[in-house]
Amino acid sequence: MKPRHKRLALVAGGVVALGIAAALVLNAFQSNLVFFFSPTQVASGEAPRDRAFRIGGLVQAGSVQRSKENLTVNFVVTDTAKDIPVAYTGTLPDLFREGKGVVAQGRIGPDGVFRATEVLAKHDENYMPPEAQHAVDQAQKAQKTVKAP
Repeated sequence: MKPRHKRLALVAGGVVALGIAAALVLNAFQSNLVFFFSPTQVASGEAPRDRAFRIGGLVQAGSVQRSKENLTVNFVVTDTAKDIPVAYTGTLPDLFREGKGVVAQGRIGPDGVFRATEVLAKHDENYMPPEAQHAVDQAQKAQKTVKAP
């Protein structure tokens, strides 16, 4: 084989290897990508049914129900416009409280209940995740425009 053909074969092999590596990296990135949705967006069907996503808002007052048999907790996440029931099995963060901000990651079940695999709570009196704060603000703004004569 001529040196020119060897060089061309090496370059072609390098391009193929780079293409395979790029495809693997993009596939890993796509499978780990998790989007945020508000309860209003989930209720309107904008959230994916076949993959995990995050939902955020406020834990509705009076909605937390703890199971006596295991670590399952049921509660409702609201953006003051729509409510989504959430079921989580595990230990909740210490700062998890009714009326406070929360972000849960998981999937929506066929029964409309969000099955959380992870629950994150706010860390101080004034903080709410930016996405959750924006969702609550948008829902409150929409309610005011609907109620206005």
